[in-house]
Amino acid sequence: MVEKIWFNNHPLGWLLWPLLWPLSLLFASISVNRRQAYQVGKKESYRPKVPVVVVGNITAGGNGKTPVVVWLVEELKKRGLQAGVVSRGYGGKAPHYPYLVDDVTTAEIAGDEPVLIQRRTQVPVAVSPNRSEAVKLLLDHNVDVIITDDGLQHYALQRDVELVVIDGQRRFGNHQFIPLGPLREGLSRLKEVDFKICNGGEAQGAEIPMQLTPSKLVNLVSLEQKDASELEDVVAFAGIGHPPRFFNTLEKLDANVIATKAFVDHQAYKESELDALAQKGQHLVMTEKDAVKCRSFAKPNWWYLPVDAELPTLQAEQIINRILEVKEQYGSSST
Repeated sequence: MVEKIWFNNHPLGWLLWPLLWPLSLLFASISVNRRQAYQVGKKESYRPKVPVVVVGNITAGGNGKTPVVVWLVEELKKRGLQAGVVSRGYGGKAPHYPYLVDDVTTAEIAGDEPVLIQRRTQVPVAVSPNRSEAVKLLLDHNVDVIITDDGLQHYALQRDVELVVIDGQRRFGNHQFIPLGPLREGLSRLKEVDFKICNGGEAQGAEIPMQLTPSKLVNLVSLEQKDASELEDVVAFAGIGHPPRFFNTLEKLDANVIATKAFVDHQAYKESELDALAQKGQHLVMTEKDAVKCRSFAKPNWWYLPVDAELPTLQAEQIINRILEVKEQYGSSST
């Protein structure tokens, strides 16, 4: 219902307006004042000895930030730089913070997105509600650049390059602040960031268009790969910011989807719940982010669909070159 109020102009939003509007004004005021407090030095902020690149957004919910983080890590690898990634670790409960993600870390400990990023990229990933503490942990692992998955509003950590990812279909919803709308910060904030990336839909103004390009389906048990069109009677589910995007992707891949189920973002799954869902068809297909939470109890007919961020070559080079310029200013050593 929140999604419908924020993005689909649901009539309930108008009924709740008198209640939520004052709260939105309060949220906006706190947001502005908090940022100003860091800008003028009333609140302390931390600057590490390596460049910090923030991949964030000004709206609540998933916009496609994690694929951009993975893309940045891989592009920097090609240029001989070791990136480290920090995340809040939403959805996880680590035994301590900051916490370094490794090959056996589960989503229950670190959250689904940090685990996905670490497994995909094999670079150091640290999680903590205090991102500055996560950065300090990564500095012991010889990283050249820090990339934060989300954290645009985490002003306790200074940054050198800001990338905002925009949902090209939902955009900014009703343009209202939380809780009446999805905005964490005002639209004017977009004028201050270095790059605006539009995920799907139609890029506007100076936005860089981005598409999520799917690969072959991967079996969670055998790691076998198949085209989505090869599977019969597919049941698809997704616990991401905007599940319809995933279902639409499967449709474009000519997958034989007979049923779909949308869950909330970062959903923690029960084996029995997914077993029951799988009974509706021959194959169960999920996102890569969901897959990291299901590997321990996956069945032989469960598959996930990896996707990669794809940006136009010229604009992609502009982003990477900007990061390289900042790195040069810091020098060649992270120590």
